[in-house]
Amino acid sequence: MIFQQISNVFAAGGIVMFPLLGFSILAVALILERLRFWLRIAQRQDKFVRKILDLYQQSPRAVLLQLEQNLDLPIARIFLAALGLDRPNPEEFRLALETAAQAELPLIKRFNTVFETIISLSPLLGLLGTILGLIRSFASLRIGDVSASNAVPVSAGISEALISTASGLAVAIVTLTFANTFRGLYLRQIALIQEYGGQMELLYRRRYERGELPYASP
Repeated sequence: MIFQQISNVFAAGGIVMFPLLGFSILAVALILERLRFWLRIAQRQDKFVRKILDLYQQSPRAVLLQLEQNLDLPIARIFLAALGLDRPNPEEFRLALETAAQAELPLIKRFNTVFETIISLSPLLGLLGTILGLIRSFASLRIGDVSASNAVPVSAGISEALISTASGLAVAIVTLTFANTFRGLYLRQIALIQEYGGQMELLYRRRYERGELPYASP
């Protein structure tokens, strides 16, 4: 029953409902992927970084193994890029951290362009549906004919205009809500990466200045 009602509304919305349906499916799929990505980071990253920083002060050689076992975390790949170098000086170590962090940015803000495209085009498609619906209404309107048969195509055209507009706005609003949430998480993650990278750089610099050999083999 519910499926039939949805099907009737979809049919009443006109041809623009098909691209809007595609946009909505794409948006849901990407939103779920991003939710899984950020949930994984939220659950594991802070605890993992504290463990790595503590372990580095006790046994730097054991850090590489921990990093390699958690390569699904961006911060692990960033640390590994720097700690995997063979006896870098502090400047080289810092440069490796910064380069690896820049390489992770496209992954962290993945699909942002797609979200922006959906947010921009969905209302425009809704507006297009509105125009098509009004054209249909005016085309079917016969001046002077006030019979019920004349009112049916007019109301159908108006219905198409309203449904397509509402659908386009709904897709854009839902996508915009999640896109802004992901943008906030992205900005926060950038700040955390800088903070964690600074802490790791400080620990490495201290070991380097004390003349302690880095964990890499000769």
